[in-house]
Amino acid sequence: MKLKQYLYSQLAITFFPIFLGLYFITSIVFLVKIASLTSIITINFIELFTLYAYVIPQILFYTMPISFFISLVITLSKLSSEYELTVITSFGLNPVKILKIFLPLTLVLSSALLVISVGLIPKTKFLTKQFLDTKTKEANFNIKASEFGQKFGDWLIYIKDKNDKTYNEVKLFKTEKEKEQFIISQTAVLSNDKGDLSFKLNTGKAFYIDESEVNQINFESMYINDSITDSNFGVFTTTYAYWKDRLQRNVDIDDLSFFVLTSLFPVLSLFLVITFGYFNPRYEKNRAVSYSLMAVVLYYVLIKAIGDSILLHALYLIPILWLVGTYYLYTKTVKKEY
Repeated sequence: MKLKQYLYSQLAITFFPIFLGLYFITSIVFLVKIASLTSIITINFIELFTLYAYVIPQILFYTMPISFFISLVITLSKLSSEYELTVITSFGLNPVKILKIFLPLTLVLSSALLVISVGLIPKTKFLTKQFLDTKTKEANFNIKASEFGQKFGDWLIYIKDKNDKTYNEVKLFKTEKEKEQFIISQTAVLSNDKGDLSFKLNTGKAFYIDESEVNQINFESMYINDSITDSNFGVFTTTYAYWKDRLQRNVDIDDLSFFVLTSLFPVLSLFLVITFGYFNPRYEKNRAVSYSLMAVVLYYVLIKAIGDSILLHALYLIPILWLVGTYYLYTKTVKKEY
């Protein structure tokens, strides 16, 4: 138990600086992308924070597996360089038993990554698209005071002045099938409900004019609805329904395989951890970091190059190939020595 606590404490000392560093760098990249949107739409601080919150699952997904794997390798290599693993091995704990100590934590991490990638990322991407679509619609509706020829949907609109989303002395006119409609309102308020724009007109008159008569309606409030652009990304209900629909339409299959295989990377690479982490500092140099980085690059290239080609078949072929290859490497290096 004490050994387990000691190994976990050493892992924590290594993991958090690496993870926080990668998290900070990745956050900067996403924040720059979010900030670039201000050239198209106007967002306040709360909306900026909302967009950032939507990308947090992606940041965790891209940084956590790499940080954890490299931290495990560095932890064991540091113990090797300080001869602590030699002492631990002399007490009967071979590399596989050390591996079993880290296995539960690694399984928890991979399970959490599966939830984040397969469950949260599609939902947050949908919310981001929905938010941007709504803000874009709102940005397209930019009525200026005291200017003629402006439109709200099918209506010609003229306003005397405005204050944020409140408009004063609003006049609307529309011609349809030899009928003319004319509305006068003292004030109007613009609202945006998930991309559907609506005008709430307060205290005014509506005139309906055709060839034979003129009708007038006095109103206290009236709503005029319009949707500037149609949403083209559907509706998100549940994660299961989302991926079921994608599988049926044969869309985003490569994303699903990438999510699953990346989430499994910490578990599938445990043999590499002990292969790179175990070495004799008297005869060998510590190349753990360079080896681990090469392994990360190789794995990601593998799942992108092969995964995008064979799609769902990659979910079992790549793990088998990676496990066999890493175990073979372990047997040819560390296993015969320890």
